[in-house]
Amino acid sequence: MDQNTIKSIADELHTARKNTAPVTQFSDRIEGLTRPDAYSVQEEGIRLREADGEKVIGMKMGLTSEGKRKQMNLDAPLFGVLTDVMQVENGGKYSMKGKIHPKIEPEVAFHIKSPLKGKVTREEVLAACSGVYASLEILDSRYEHFKYFSMEDVISDNSSSSHYILGDLVTDFNHLDLKNLNMKMSVNGTVAQEGNSVDISGDPVVSVIQLCELLEARGKEIPADCFVLAGAATAAVALEPGMEVSLEVEGFKPISVSIGE
Repeated sequence: MDQNTIKSIADELHTARKNTAPVTQFSDRIEGLTRPDAYSVQEEGIRLREADGEKVIGMKMGLTSEGKRKQMNLDAPLFGVLTDVMQVENGGKYSMKGKIHPKIEPEVAFHIKSPLKGKVTREEVLAACSGVYASLEILDSRYEHFKYFSMEDVISDNSSSSHYILGDLVTDFNHLDLKNLNMKMSVNGTVAQEGNSVDISGDPVVSVIQLCELLEARGKEIPADCFVLAGAATAAVALEPGMEVSLEVEGFKPISVSIGE
């Protein structure tokens, strides 16, 4: 796909996000949109955000759980990029203003202290990790319908990234069974979704390994001093004003976010 088309798609998605004006899927309008093309669109979109003053500080994996793939009718993991502007403080408020159709999901995240590239082992990921967070990710597709679109559409839209909440960084995580952490996400005090970290790629560390492989195909790596959201353990929950969302992950302090107008 030519660079002008890539820039045009990125501009349209950037404008859709800023103006709260969802667009139709590009896979229905543009013939031959491939996954490499979609990641090129994503990269161009991040350049637009950086031009607006945002700073890239993290990455995310998506579609890492069977439940999430079934919910979205999609077939494989993908990644997106996270900036400082996307962060909501733990215990803070997320405003629905300017959002299209946001949803929230429970995750764990890793802080990577040294670069990771190419085919890496679980041991190499853990050696490069300085700590683990309980986390929540808020998704908000810029398409008219938050379902039934292609992988290429999702990737182009920065994998539906909107915002995220990180809990306290747990630096002494060797005692945690990262493959078997019970996770409960509650809305207004009632459990809305319950899962286990095994539902994140069978092991959330594997999500980081998969991210390295996906990045290698783009000639990229996980940079030093970067955090990685490993993916959701359950299907996402649609957000509404007035919700109080909290997450309990075994071995971590609870985290929360209030949903405002």
